[in-house]
Amino acid sequence: MNVAILGAGAWGTALAGHLAVRHDAVLWARDGALVESLSRSLENDRYLPGVKLPAQLRFDADLAAALRHAAADDALCVVATPVAGLRALCRTMRDIGIVPANVVWLCKGFEADTQCLPNEVVAAELPLHASNGTLSGPSFAREVALGLPVALTVASGSAVLLERTVAAFHHGAMRIYTGDDVIGVEVGGAVKNVLAIATGISDGLGLGLNARAALITRGLAEMSRLGVALGGRAETFTGLTGLGDLILTATGDLSRNRTVGMQLATGRTLNDILSALGHVAEGVRCARAVLALAQSRNIDMPITHAVCRVLFEDVTPRDAVQALLSRDAKAE
Repeated sequence: MNVAILGAGAWGTALAGHLAVRHDAVLWARDGALVESLSRSLENDRYLPGVKLPAQLRFDADLAAALRHAAADDALCVVATPVAGLRALCRTMRDIGIVPANVVWLCKGFEADTQCLPNEVVAAELPLHASNGTLSGPSFAREVALGLPVALTVASGSAVLLERTVAAFHHGAMRIYTGDDVIGVEVGGAVKNVLAIATGISDGLGLGLNARAALITRGLAEMSRLGVALGGRAETFTGLTGLGDLILTATGDLSRNRTVGMQLATGRTLNDILSALGHVAEGVRCARAVLALAQSRNIDMPITHAVCRVLFEDVTPRDAVQALLSRDAKAE
């Protein structure tokens, strides 16, 4: 199968390596120097240092060429940009007149300015495109790149897109599950990043495993309330893309969002943390959008609110925790 992966960050690069084992895969990056480096060394020094990519994986800085590679009905285009870049990429596809038949995206979060989920961005920019969906689930890019076992979910209303995605990814140590709850999967993927910041703060303050368990459990309740209100199904949030991804991101040492929380607990400023991180931390980008959506629907999300106060209102982590502990008792 012809597969184009658009975006050479950690996740795009890891999945490109996995896909190239079985398929004719092209990894696109807008940075020509990065493409030259990847072609020469078969290693993404910035995002996945020390991980060798398959020799058969090809690299290209020409977006039109990458799109043509994945344009056929039996091909697949994998969008691996952050949410912030999704709208512009869709517009570029439309403007140059090459929109692949089957498109699956990996980005997680809400668009900051519009509060749109990725599927809403795609629907607005490519309104006549039907065979599309989202691929998500508990996964760290480095472990996938190393060939360790992982299970993901592809969600779409298109049976063709589900079939193409499974055919592309379901091999080796990767297992793909299918579903049609696109909204639920996307909400889970967005909110878990905000909650991972909260658990990172808790662990950074040394509040213990009891506190971590409480934050994960009550955070799942927040995620589910918002997801159902936006049109997702409750059962989705107990699956791979809800509880599974939340546990991984909230507890795993490879989690960028958890790292942000732990660093905030030490007193470092958000700007310093993000500058040193070198990767996108989607929880920071979409926290305000999550809270705004919750408030507009009168949905109680106290953990998310506390994270936003620490990130954007100069509230100290300890004061935010104390505010959570001071809340009135209520039924679970």
